[in-house]
Amino acid sequence: MKLTKLALLAAIACGTCAGNVFADQANEIQLVSCESNCDCGEPVCGCESACDDDGCDDDACDSVGCGLGLGDCGLCDRVLSLACRDCCIGDPWQLFGECDRISAGGWLQTAYQSGQQGFGLGSFDRNNFNSYPKHLQLQQGWLFAERAIDASCGLDIGGRVDYIYGTDGQDVQAFGNPGGTRYDNSWDNGSQYGSALPQLYMEIGYGDLSAKIGHMLTNIGFESVEATKNFFSSHSFAFNISQVSYTATGVVATYSGLDNVTLTGGWIEGINTGFEDNGDAFIGGVALDLTDRLNASYNVIGGKFRDKPGDGPLAEGYIHSIVAEYDVRCDLKYAMQTSLVDLNDGDATAVGISNYLFKTVNDCTTLGARFEWLNSDGLAADGVNEDLYELTLGMNYRWCANLMVRPELRWDWSEDADTSVKDDQFSYATSAILTF
Repeated sequence: MKLTKLALLAAIACGTCAGNVFADQANEIQLVSCESNCDCGEPVCGCESACDDDGCDDDACDSVGCGLGLGDCGLCDRVLSLACRDCCIGDPWQLFGECDRISAGGWLQTAYQSGQQGFGLGSFDRNNFNSYPKHLQLQQGWLFAERAIDASCGLDIGGRVDYIYGTDGQDVQAFGNPGGTRYDNSWDNGSQYGSALPQLYMEIGYGDLSAKIGHMLTNIGFESVEATKNFFSSHSFAFNISQVSYTATGVVATYSGLDNVTLTGGWIEGINTGFEDNGDAFIGGVALDLTDRLNASYNVIGGKFRDKPGDGPLAEGYIHSIVAEYDVRCDLKYAMQTSLVDLNDGDATAVGISNYLFKTVNDCTTLGARFEWLNSDGLAADGVNEDLYELTLGMNYRWCANLMVRPELRWDWSEDADTSVKDDQFSYATSAILTF
């Protein structure tokens, strides 16, 4: 019965043609910009290459296969035919489309993974996200309601509230609050599932200046807590170690009045707190559109993360991240993140580089790879200095505009910098995201 209902919901989501495009739900990695008509009888986005470079023309196999003396081109022809097939995903459907800049929606993400991805390697014991292996699970049942602001004509007021239930719920609770039980930090359902309110803020804008006041996601690096903004099912080491602040409560202002430059800055009361004062830190950054193909951003959190060290492993320090994204060509994107963390005057540090490469095959299929190195000295595990590596290969396949499947293969390995002890792990995972 449950499977029947889920199939019916998926069918409704895939079959509905609506005019409201849910921009926040689009995977920001996907380089897709084609429109299709509702009945898919004559798709605009049919058998076309991702670029206007005749990547799927009749001579493609000759140049790649037969031209190199690889024999029969039948296999090559079949592969290209699959890659260049008609792909009409339709338009996204949303429960409550935008009306007077008010919208509501969400997503369901289910997942299965063979091992604790990124965890359990030697001394590595940081346990956030993807920490419930060998179970088919609901990772994120996410709902949101928002009124976006439009301050181009003067003062405007809006806001947003987000609710999550699932195995990711406990990871975005306000566990940085004093005592660790206030706001949403006690909303657990057993040892693995929980609920949280990761965002609850008001936004005020006037002209090019706006400010969020309340509880919000920090999203300091390339990856995000929100599943719809990530390419891979699993997270990088940097996300779980260097981006140690998932949420915060405070005031963050944004100024966009400069050409190709966006500035942010504000104050937060510690990290991962929910309307409780347990710290005093600056949060800010600058985003630059350097060229039509290249953009970069620098973000930092610095100050006192927790007033009471007994409430958690962090006291004070700083977190830096630099993210750059470059469109190599219209169907190929490279992204890079560098991370630097220093806590308690060097008692715990981390530094690393994460590399991403994404290839758009067509409107339905995108391939991706992530390679990462991160050195953690006392941050991933107390008193342990180790180098962590991971290579992840994955695919995003859009069944329709509202349903995406994300299989991946992942290799993790680590080496203790002091003892040279090595460990490694292979895992696979798949997840499905249904937006609404």
